[in-house]
Order: sequence, then structure tokens, then C-alpha cells
Amino acid sequence: MSGSPAVREGDSARLALSNGRASDHLAAMKITATIITLNEADNIREACESVAWADETLVVDSESTDHTRQIAEDCGARVLTNPWPGFSKQKQFAVDAASHDWIFSLDADERISPELRASIDHVRKQDESRLADGYRVARRAFYMNRWIRGGGWYPNYQLRLFNRTRGHWGDRVIHESVVMNEGARVENLRGDLLHYSMRDPSHHRQMIETRYAPLGAEQMYRDGKRTSRLQRAVAGPAAFIRSYVLKGGFRDGSAGLTIAMLAAHHAALKHSILYELQKENR
Repeated sequence: MSGSPAVREGDSARLALSNGRASDHLAAMKITATIITLNEADNIREACESVAWADETLVVDSESTDHTRQIAEDCGARVLTNPWPGFSKQKQFAVDAASHDWIFSLDADERISPELRASIDHVRKQDESRLADGYRVARRAFYMNRWIRGGGWYPNYQLRLFNRTRGHWGDRVIHESVVMNEGARVENLRGDLLHYSMRDPSHHRQMIETRYAPLGAEQMYRDGKRTSRLQRAVAGPAAFIRSYVLKGGFRDGSAGLTIAMLAAHHAALKHSILYELQKENR
């Protein structure tokens, strides 16, 4: 975006984030920061602090059994409880419940870098007539003690800041995303959204086997996609080559190799589950 602050590479440790509220001259563009949670006591304080500049922080909790809601309230967030309907529907519930039309959607394991915060402040200073309808941000993952550059993990643009009168969360069971209305204008913001999703390769594998592969197969089936024995056989090797070679995973050393190996496991498992779904629904 013209005139936006320059992007710097992500630091090798968590970045110190400003907790200040937006000043008066930035108040024209009112923003609600939304966060959906389920047992995120370890993450929710830092997540709320990361968006403390917003005019409202709204946490929608899926009946957590830990102290998530209490911590969020202590941070000044408005907290609502809604039984889990799925990722997209829960995020849309938060959008609908927000006090302001401009939404910044943050996951509990994400943080806003100072560069991204500066970019948002820059947008908020603009005249309303110059605003886009939505803004994408680059998401950078911290994995195995380093910021990941390759493997298809970066820049991994996500549309997270948008006017709810011009867009909504699409109906997907996984890899949910904001769908903008026809004719809506979308621009990119400078600065990274910092992602601390996977604690280690064991946690990564667990997430693949319990969430990503089953939900990915379900979404493929819903989309009318089908697989075969041949596709099951080649899906893993193809995913490894794509991640490690074609998308530059080799640049990330052992982390890149691990990501590629688990990408292969993910693809093979997803196709196997899809194949079983096909058999069950003949």
C-alpha cells in the first residue's frame, strides 16, 4: 500500500507489543477485534494485549473449562459464550455480535507485530473515501524455534481486517476465510501477523491427525472432489516435493524438512479419509 510503513523481517523471538488504546485522531475508523476461543487460558492474555489498540475486543468462547473467559474479561474484553458450531460459523457469530462494522479477526495463537500495528494505524488515519473494503495480512509462523520462510508457509496472506457490510466468513469446515462481496476492493497491509500454532512436531502431527486431515477430507467431499487408489499413493510424495523443493522448504533447515514430511503425512491421510468417505456414501 502506498505510503505504508516498510516491512521488516520477523524477529527470532516474540516481539514486544504496544498495549495502548487508539488515540483520538485514529477514532474515525472504529474496529472490533474478534477472537474465538476454547480452553485458551495459555494464549488469551497475550492475544487480547496484542489487539488492545482496537476500540473493542470481543471474545466468543465455546464453553471453555479453564480460565479463558475470566482472563479475557480481566483484559477488558467483552466475552460471549456460544456452543461450538464450527470455525466459520463461530467467527461469523463474532462478526455479527461486534459493536463496530470494521472487524479485525485474530486467532488466540496469533499476535500482531509492531509493523502491522503501524500499518493499521496508517489506514485508520486515511479519509473514509480512500479506504479499501478489506485488507490482507501476511502470516508468519514460528516453528521449531525459528521463523519459517518456505514450504508454502510464508507469506500465507489472510484477509483479516474488513468491513462487515462488504464481506463475511465463508461456509467452510476448515481453512475458513473471509468472502468479500462482488466489487469489493481488497489491499495488502505491510507487517506480519505472527503465528505460534504448533508447539513442536509432535503437536503438529496430532493436529494433522485430529483436525486438519479429517476436516480437510470432509471439505473436499463437500466440494465434490474425489480421490482414487493412485491419488492416495502419490499424494504424500507429491506434497513433500511441493513443500521441500518447489516452495523452498529446504531454506528452513531441519524445520523445513519436518514441515515437508508432515505435509506428506497430511496429504496421504487426507486422501485416505476421503477414499473411505467415498466408499461409505456410495
